[in-house]
Formats: sequence, C-alpha cells, structure tokens
Amino acid sequence: MSAASVLPKVAPVRVGEGERLRSVGLPGITLTVRSRPPVREGLPPALYVHGLGGSSQNWSQLMAELEGLVDSEALDLPGFGDSPPPDDGDYSVTGHARACIRYLDAAGRGPVHLFGNSLGGAIATRVAAVRPDLVRTLTLISPALPEIRVQRSAVPTALLGVPGIAALFTRISRDWTAEQRVRGVLGLCYGDPGQVTPEAFRHAVEELERRLQLPYFWDAMARSSRGIVNAYTLGGQHGLWRQAERVLAPTLLVYGGRDQLVGYRMAQRAARTFRDSRLLSLPDAGHVAMMEYPETVATAFRELLADSGELASAAGERPGAASDRRTVETEGFGRGGGGGARGSRDGVSVRTVRDADGAGASTGSGAGANDKADDTNAGS
Repeated sequence: MSAASVLPKVAPVRVGEGERLRSVGLPGITLTVRSRPPVREGLPPALYVHGLGGSSQNWSQLMAELEGLVDSEALDLPGFGDSPPPDDGDYSVTGHARACIRYLDAAGRGPVHLFGNSLGGAIATRVAAVRPDLVRTLTLISPALPEIRVQRSAVPTALLGVPGIAALFTRISRDWTAEQRVRGVLGLCYGDPGQVTPEAFRHAVEELERRLQLPYFWDAMARSSRGIVNAYTLGGQHGLWRQAERVLAPTLLVYGGRDQLVGYRMAQRAARTFRDSRLLSLPDAGHVAMMEYPETVATAFRELLADSGELASAAGERPGAASDRRTVETEGFGRGGGGGARGSRDGVSVRTVRDADGAGASTGSGAGANDKADDTNAGS
C-alpha cells in the first residue's frame, strides 16, 4: 500500500491565480506538480525544486515573472507541500534527485531549464551532473553545497537530522502558535522580513497549520536534514562539489548577502567550480532571493538565456534578435539602479546589484527593491 493511500484529510493547498495543481503517480512516489499554463505552444520547459521545509509555492512569483519565456512546472518534493512521503522513506539528496529524474523521464519534458533553491539547489546540481541530457540551463539560488565553516544560524536546521532532536523540538515548541513559527522562519530566510505583506503572512500561517496536521511532517523534515548533512560529508565522485565540477549546463548562481543559512562567502567558490557560470550577488537578499527579488532573478535568468543562445527559442524570435537586444539588457542590469557593479573574476561573470540607496536589490529599471513576497513558506 502506498503512502498516498493512507493520508489524513487536511485543508487543501492554496493555488494562486493562473496556477494549476495536479498529482502525478510514479513508481514508489506520488508528486504534486504546480504549473502555469503556457501562453503559447513551443515554449521550452522549466522545472523548479524547492528547499527544506518549502514547497512549490516558493516559486509562484518567479514562475509568473517568466510567463511567456518558459513553460513552468514546480514540484512538491516527496513529503513536502502536497506530496505524500516516498514509499521507501528515502529523503536523501540522491533520493530527491531520483524523484526529479523519474518525473522528467516519465513526463518526457527534458531537457529543461532547471531551478533549485537551498536543498533544491543540491538536488538540481546532482541531477545536472548525472543526467546532463535532462538539463538545458541550471539556476541555483543559495544552493546547499558543503561548507567547512557552517554559519552558526544554520546549526539548528542541521541538528534536526540528529535522531531524537525533531521529537524533542516538537515537545519544546508544543505551545508555539503558527504565527510565532512563521515569524521565526521569515527572520531566518528573508534579508528583510518586512517585505512580506500581511496577506502573504496569513497564507503562510494557514499553510503551516495545514502541514502540522500531517503525521509525517517532522519526519520528512528530520530525514531531509539528515540527508543534507550526509551529502555534506560525502567525498569522492559523489561529493556535491565534485559533481558541480561535472555540470555542463550554463549556470546562474544567485547568492544573498544576508543569507543566514548558506554562507555568502561560498559564492566565489561556486562561481569557480561550475565551469560555465554567472554570479548574481544580491547584498540585501536573504536565503530565498526568488521570493524576495523575483524581478531581479528573472532578469538575470533572461540574461543567462541570451548568453547561452537560448533566448531566441524561448521568446520565439527570429535568429539573432536575442543577441541584438543582449547588450542593452546587460548594460541596464549592470547599472543596478545606480548602485550596481559588473565585472569579471577568474573568468566568471560577476554582478552585484543594489538600488540607488544601497538598501535593496534592483534591476536597471529600478525594479526589485519594492517587490513583496506572495508566499512565505520559505524552505532552507
């Protein structure tokens, strides 16, 4: 009997305007897939993978920003969002990567533009390394790649993977309200939690209340945390940094200067390791830049497509039209609203983007600093 057939009934998952939600049954897993119907036929496919404790909702804003450019689908990883646990209980990075590969093979959507945040970034790195035929481009936002000196604020998340800690935390936090828990997550994942609107905060509370009714919620969190720790300690050809070296796809790396879970200092190592990479540095972003500054991330992704020759096919343009526009877009993005800098380090394209006041991130058009997050189920 599969896990999906014995789940308790809980409140339905929120579906945003213009989105669809469907369930896909595969051997050993059932995945919930969030999508936006493509505005026209022939758009290249994109797949989004969330982080620990997150869900496909984390990608809703970026998917909307990229409407008309890619055909977007975001997965709820097994045990997260609206997806039931995997039948084999495998929450390792490899297990999650296998679920993504299984879905892409079954759907026949590859190669895709693959996005990953945090844990999802580690998963996407592994997918791109072992199945390069499935990946057109790779976009990693604060990817959970091994760090020698882990940030102190990330230690509690790692400790969830220690046997018994999740149960202990559940007892300690028994009297915490959903509002208190959500505020804690926002403080950990956002560079500026004040960006979150009251409506988005309410949606996040409702989603957390729904998840806390699921009997496997803490087990999925604990086992996935353990999976990250195990992946950090894995050496040889299966180590994540070694696999990053093997990635062939053009890669966009996005790091936030206020990230409390993935060290900002890791940005340069990642940029040197991925062989065809571009680095977007957002000094005022936290751990979930695609939720904090979706317009800025979308602009950087469009530039990635232009750099890699994918923009014309994505936009349905005549050959050469993308390169005609590329210089204009690059110059505007590099200005960053007056405070940005664009340069090159060790042959890697580097962009640091601030607004004119140095208080937030923006594109050359001034967008980004006032973006408001619609979903705050931020994962790590």
